[in-house]
Amino acid sequence: MEKKLKPFIMLIPVMIVVLGIFLSGLVMAFMQSLGYFRAIGLTEFTLKYYKEVLTSQGFLSSLGFSLYISMVSSIIAVFLGVLLAYSILRSKHRKGIEEMIYKLPIVVPHIVAALLVYNILSQSGILPRLLYSIGIIEEQSQFPSLLYDKNGIGIIAAYLWKEIPFVAMVVYTILSNINNKLSAVAHNLGANNRQVFFHVLLPLIMPSILSSFIIIFAFSFGAYELPFLLGPTTPKALPVKAYIEYTNPSLANRPYAMVINMILTFVSLILVWLYNKSFELISKYNR
Repeated sequence: MEKKLKPFIMLIPVMIVVLGIFLSGLVMAFMQSLGYFRAIGLTEFTLKYYKEVLTSQGFLSSLGFSLYISMVSSIIAVFLGVLLAYSILRSKHRKGIEEMIYKLPIVVPHIVAALLVYNILSQSGILPRLLYSIGIIEEQSQFPSLLYDKNGIGIIAAYLWKEIPFVAMVVYTILSNINNKLSAVAHNLGANNRQVFFHVLLPLIMPSILSSFIIIFAFSFGAYELPFLLGPTTPKALPVKAYIEYTNPSLANRPYAMVINMILTFVSLILVWLYNKSFELISKYNR
């Protein structure tokens, strides 16, 4: 019992500091979102700021934009990531492919991913120059503006470059540990490769697919740097809007920023709960 408890006891001082900073900041943000901000003379709790934010057209547009980016990028990343994992499983040169996929995109910071997408997809980037050089477009300005647009194509492209390898590695780990006898039995019963994948492998990897989706959705929903660097002027992604409200010269705008932050925190907690449920589902399948 002492050996089991010793690591947790040793972590207590660090956890007190970390959780103390995190929880105190969360409590202060929550109080300010309710209108209690003594620095500017606000001493009464009110739901006025929540009502104004939740009914604001700007907030609703930002919320819809953030949900759109997160949902589209996560769905595409999961779909392509699963296909990539399955192709790696069937490849004869797995190790080289795995190392290339894992080391390059996953370890690269998102800011670098934003610069990469900008250098490729901007109207002066690599792709327009290539299309111009082979005669597909007559001028580089004819290339559609994929960055800073309301469809968030640049943001989604950057997320996909980062998220597809992550999903592929998570799913491949599960696929590589599935007993090959299951696929062999299905083949012996007359199933083709497509049927083996959809009726044998896919049900087994579905919990890991679900957990991967929740992770990348939660990250892209709460991420700040890519929407800030590649996003349109309007609508702003929700984290960017919170930052703009927070940095407003007028401290009277601080409660509005904290309301948005608390909404982001609430959504994150829901996603954490869903992840825990999916993890329980994975454990159930592994028994």
